[in-house]
Amino acid sequence: MNIMVTTKQEARVTAHQLLEQYTDTHCFFWSSPQYTLLAEGSALQLPEVEQEDLPSLSRRAAALLQQARQDGQEQPVLVGAIPFDPELSPARLVIPQQVQWASPRTAGEWSGPAQSILSSYELREVPSADIYKQGVEEALVHLRQGDLKKVVLSRSLELTSSTKIPVAALLHNLAVPNTHGYTFAVHIPLSHEQHSDSSSAAGETPVWIGASPELLIRKQGLRFTANPLAGSAARSADLQEDRRRAEALLVSAKDLHEHAVVIEAVAAALRPYCSQLEVPKQPSLVQTETMWHLSTEISGRLDDPSVTSLELAAALHPTPAICGTPTDMASDLIRQVEPFDRGLFTGMVGWCNAEGDGEWAVTIRCAEVRGSTLRLYAGAGVVEASTAEAELAETSAKLRTMLRAMRIDEPAAQPAGRDQA
Repeated sequence: MNIMVTTKQEARVTAHQLLEQYTDTHCFFWSSPQYTLLAEGSALQLPEVEQEDLPSLSRRAAALLQQARQDGQEQPVLVGAIPFDPELSPARLVIPQQVQWASPRTAGEWSGPAQSILSSYELREVPSADIYKQGVEEALVHLRQGDLKKVVLSRSLELTSSTKIPVAALLHNLAVPNTHGYTFAVHIPLSHEQHSDSSSAAGETPVWIGASPELLIRKQGLRFTANPLAGSAARSADLQEDRRRAEALLVSAKDLHEHAVVIEAVAAALRPYCSQLEVPKQPSLVQTETMWHLSTEISGRLDDPSVTSLELAAALHPTPAICGTPTDMASDLIRQVEPFDRGLFTGMVGWCNAEGDGEWAVTIRCAEVRGSTLRLYAGAGVVEASTAEAELAETSAKLRTMLRAMRIDEPAAQPAGRDQA
């Protein structure tokens, strides 16, 4: 088997060049402020199992990396994505046949006009706005009657185009404005997809593509960083109003409380692995093209060098910002209310090498592309003080990232808040 891996130290291409090389025949594209990689083929694939759980998945992934080393790969890397609920959807993880690395992207490296995406299309809400608001009202009943403190409910837009969705052009449009985030494309077939009729829409392997603002975990040696985001406000085209929204978010008692819940949960999950943990006392602001987010960068030092980035990511997932709290109660309600399996939405996407180093981002601001169809996702955190209309507006604001990349008119959205899903 011909396997080619370019190490980060050997990289001679730029991040922009890897972006330009991408086609939807590649199994994986990843770009962050630290690393850009482009992968092709499948030397080894993590087998699907029933009733998967995250700890066992991370152990199986580590074993697969060791197997790749035994098979002759000097520096194997595992790439792909893990779903929101591994019991409902399988992970898409492979060790590629070919991997190219590029140096970190530089300011202004990705530029140029947006590429054309669609000539004609139809949009359908799943669920409809009214049904989504009914789901929020149902969640509010649970919040007021029980121990549930918060639940994140999502909705989607299903787009059908008259032509095949140009994934490479969409990836370019997502990457250019996402200068500080995590741009990705995951095109990894499952075993049953490999044997299905590729000419049919149902049998075509989907490409999950997105521009996430949130780092779940980054590990290098004994050091790690997590950057949870919780507490949000929609951007405004008016500079003065945009500044007002940002300043209001920084002092919003409700948003600061929601942020603190997430930070406490992330710190508690990481603390057992640490000899040192650094948690800033106050959040800062992170901006994307469409949203403001409250952000806290948590860093630390591991006790055990054998702990992998995927093991840490598994310990964190799902955070209260994309599921709710308590986790079990929120997950149960999500299954009852949402009319679809989230799949990779609000899961994690990234890479891990045989030393355990790697990066994983939360799979938000994303879409599933399948031939000429595309499904976009967005979620909003529902708490006791929520209103159905406000949560609907929040999801509309978050859908703007993908809609802008596709050059589609944006749905009406009011200033929205709290969670980043």
